[in-house]
Amino acid sequence: MARKTERRYRRQIALAGLLDGPADDLPSMEALRAAVVKTASTPPQETSSVVAWLPLIQAKLDLGCGPTAIHQVLREEHPSFDGSLSAVKRLCKRLRAAEGPKAQDVAIPVHTAPGQQAQVDFGYVGRLRDPETDKRRKAWVFVMVLSHSRMMFAKVVFRQDVTTWLQLHREAFAFFGGVPRVVVPDNLKAAVIRAAFAASEMGTLHRSYRELAQHYGFAIDPTPAYAPQKKGKVESAVKFTKSAFFKPRADSLDRIDDVNRRLEAWVRTTANTRVHGTTGQVPAEVFAQVERPALEPLPGTPFVPVLWHRTKVGNNSHVVYGKRFYSVPWQHLGKEAWLRIRGDSVTIFVEDARVADHLRGGPTPWSTQEAHLPEGRRDWAKRDPAHWFARADALGDDVGRFVRAVMESEEVHYPLRRVQRIVPLLEGLPRDEAQAVARRAARFGCYRPDGLRRIVREGLAKEPPTESYVAPGWASNPRFARQADEFLTGLEVADG
Repeated sequence: MARKTERRYRRQIALAGLLDGPADDLPSMEALRAAVVKTASTPPQETSSVVAWLPLIQAKLDLGCGPTAIHQVLREEHPSFDGSLSAVKRLCKRLRAAEGPKAQDVAIPVHTAPGQQAQVDFGYVGRLRDPETDKRRKAWVFVMVLSHSRMMFAKVVFRQDVTTWLQLHREAFAFFGGVPRVVVPDNLKAAVIRAAFAASEMGTLHRSYRELAQHYGFAIDPTPAYAPQKKGKVESAVKFTKSAFFKPRADSLDRIDDVNRRLEAWVRTTANTRVHGTTGQVPAEVFAQVERPALEPLPGTPFVPVLWHRTKVGNNSHVVYGKRFYSVPWQHLGKEAWLRIRGDSVTIFVEDARVADHLRGGPTPWSTQEAHLPEGRRDWAKRDPAHWFARADALGDDVGRFVRAVMESEEVHYPLRRVQRIVPLLEGLPRDEAQAVARRAARFGCYRPDGLRRIVREGLAKEPPTESYVAPGWASNPRFARQADEFLTGLEVADG
């Protein structure tokens, strides 16, 4: 208590005569308290101003409501309530004190065996300069702590995505030279897709994190939601790193690569060699003597990161990942798809079935397999005339010349769509018939797909042509079925 309070209490006790007599004849605590309360100038208030609302407040308190929420509800539901928030807080405090401690209020200390557990977490450390862009970005420090020895690994990163998360684990395991049997992460999206909010529930782990755990042979035990104290060892380590390394050096920390070099040296020479405040031991010594031999060995084969990405099949029959487009059989339009990215390969799953495989690289952003597009419509993706010329040449010289003539038939309007319909039409005919249809169409300057279909439907290509092939360039814009001199055949021109 304050010195003034002590003097005031001693004065009241002296006035009551309780300080008189032999030193070994001390008054009881009840007598001292009665003297102080009876003679104090401002006796403590025994009755709360909101005691009339005690049953309602107790009921809300039993439901887990806080004083602020209780005060707000009382004001909304009971117009006659005029108590203050401070009065509600004092009464709630007294009611909780009267109840005494509960079993769930007890913090159970957890002691882990060597090599049993590691805890991981991120902590925000401000903005650092990115050497690639020379701009300042938000940065976080990643910390992994071995729970038994308190040996720690730390590194600063700009991102908390899955790729970074997996890489940090790999570097931490390499730093320790082994793998703990259990890793306790927070509920960040790179580790846990859906958190568990009760002991009876099981959270949903990120598939990529599961792949890492299977390769290294450790189990994942996510921290319960809203319970950071369940991973208090790494919470303390992050707080210690921020206060002991980052704050004293805030003025000199700039580039992230330089910060990581300095942080690595600090972890090795200071953080892991100090006497730990909780254990009273040096983490590096306990690690070398006890925990390092208890860790599981590192895998014999290197881990190739396996990333899982959830997306949706677009109306173009492709999914998007990393600014690249990968085709999927068109029957899965609009469905949810999972992409498994491992090294240079991309595997696509729809409804747990493997539907496509692609390579990540390529000269263009599009990786399209023609079989994935609807038959009869997949040819529309071919926009290069050379592709159609090659297909036309495969049907014969007359077809090739005719298709090129179609492309040259318009000065302004681009007739590629006509070619895209004409070539498949001729490909559906026998080679000789396709040649004959091309000659007939060229003979009469017929460049429209419906005109070719009429030639095929009515069998006009079977009529013997007057010439084997007539180049359609006799008119810049053909409008007639025959050339002008044909109309004069058989007619006598009168003299004069």
